[in-house]
Amino acid sequence: MEGHYEELGGGIRLWVTPAHKFGADAFLLADFASPRAGDRAADLGSGCGIVPALWFRGPEPAPREAVAVEIQEAACAQMARSLAEGNLPAGRFVPLCADLRELRGRLPAGGFDLVTCNPPYTGPGGGLLSADPAGRIARHETACTLADVSAAARYLLRYGGRFCLCHRPERLADVICALREAGLEPKRLRLVQQRPASAPWLLLAEGRRGGKPGLRVEPPLIVEGEGGFSPELLRVYRKKENKKEGGR
Repeated sequence: MEGHYEELGGGIRLWVTPAHKFGADAFLLADFASPRAGDRAADLGSGCGIVPALWFRGPEPAPREAVAVEIQEAACAQMARSLAEGNLPAGRFVPLCADLRELRGRLPAGGFDLVTCNPPYTGPGGGLLSADPAGRIARHETACTLADVSAAARYLLRYGGRFCLCHRPERLADVICALREAGLEPKRLRLVQQRPASAPWLLLAEGRRGGKPGLRVEPPLIVEGEGGFSPELLRVYRKKENKKEGGR
C-alpha cells in the first residue's frame, strides 16, 4: 500500500495514502469537539482515522474509547496499520469497518458521549462527481447524506451527548435543519476564516441530544496571523512558532 507515516505529536503517527489522507479541517474538528476525560466517542466516516488519532496525542484529556467508523476497506486497513505501528492505544482506538447507516446491532444505542463527523461537503446534484471512488465517497453525498449522518449520531448518543461536525458555510441551513430533524439541538457554531477580512471557508457546529433551544455563536477562528499561522492555529497544530524563512 503506497503511503507514508505522518507524525501527529505525542509519539502518535498515522499511515496515510493518496486515497485516504487528511487536511486542516480534521485538526479543527478534533479541537472543536475536545472530548472530556472518560468520554466514549465515535467518529463517523473516519477515513484514515485522523480525528480520533489526534485525541490521543496528549496532554489534553483523551476519551476512554474512540470508535472510528469507516465504510471503505482500504481506509480501515490503513487504520489497522496505524494501530499496529503508530503508537495508538490498543483497546481505546477502535477501527470499525461499517456503514454508518447500518450501526444497529454493531454499536449500542445511546452508548456514546460524543460523536464527530467530517462529512462529504457536496450535496446531491452539486458539482462534478470525482472519478476516483474513494474521492467520490469522501466529497459527495453518494454513500451517506447529512440526514444519514445526523440520524446515526442521534442513535449513538446518550441523552445530553454531543455531536460535532464541520462543513461548508454555504450548507449552514442544511446543517441546522438536519440536526434539528434528528433531535440534536444546535448549541454551538464557529466559523473559520483564512484572514480577518476573508469570508468563512468552514463551519464547526455542535448539536446536543435533548438540548434546549439556544445557539451560541463563538468568535471566528482566524487561520493566518503575523508571519504564518495565527496563535490559535499554532496551538491546534502543536507548534511553538512559525518557521522563519530559510529555516532560521
